Amino acid sequence: MNIYLNELRLNRRSTIIWAISITALVIFFLSMFPAFSKDAAQVQKLLEGYPEQLRKAIGINVSALTSFLGFYSFSSLYIILCGAVQAMNLGLSTLSLETREKTADFLLTKPVTRQKIVTSKLLAALTSILITNAFLLASSALMSAAVVEEAYSRKTFLLLSLILLFVQLMFLALGLVISVAVPKIKSVLPISLGTVFGSFIINMFGSVIGDKTVRYITPFKYYDAAYIIKNGAYETTFVMLEIVFIVAATIASYVLYTRKDINPV
Repeated sequence: MNIYLNELRLNRRSTIIWAISITALVIFFLSMFPAFSKDAAQVQKLLEGYPEQLRKAIGINVSALTSFLGFYSFSSLYIILCGAVQAMNLGLSTLSLETREKTADFLLTKPVTRQKIVTSKLLAALTSILITNAFLLASSALMSAAVVEEAYSRKTFLLLSLILLFVQLMFLALGLVISVAVPKIKSVLPISLGTVFGSFIINMFGSVIGDKTVRYITPFKYYDAAYIIKNGAYETTFVMLEIVFIVAATIASYVLYTRKDINPV
């Protein structure tokens, strides 16, 4: 029994739906850019009429929004939000599916170690995430070629596009460790939505109050678009923090799943 291929088959439908949905969001957002750039002065005047706290909360930078990279970073925030839900769903369901379906004891009777089960399932989840990101990169590149006339940094564009992948990896690792730490997960969606949207609200709150310590709490704050556009690079501190978190959460997931008691049906 090839666990990896079986997991890919189980994730196939949701992966396709998420990939298409994110592609649709990219097309929707970037198709509006010509209108923003054409009437830049009017757009800026209109946005300046909104309260500053509201602009900060929803990620609007008036001075940058009429440039392509600024507009792309704004739209990416909400694309990343959707991608985070996908990753959290995958993380939570990866090792809890058999428990919910009461097939865990059957799986463990097969001649495979628990470590191999975790590895195979984790690789399948990573494959789904990579497929989604491939759709994002392809659709973003095609749309930018179609609607953008100004010159912009391709390197910065790629760095902004890859934020989705890095944020998804964090939520995947978080979901994975929760799935083995919690004895029984009846439904993945409420936990997934609660965690992701809770993190996103913390991100909005931190933007409004300007508290830098909030950046260490929510993955949505780890990759600051304004910093990336200005410097053409990620902030090393937060990249290292993400690596530490992912490694720690993954190791904890392996250890907990290896020692976890699986109740027979």
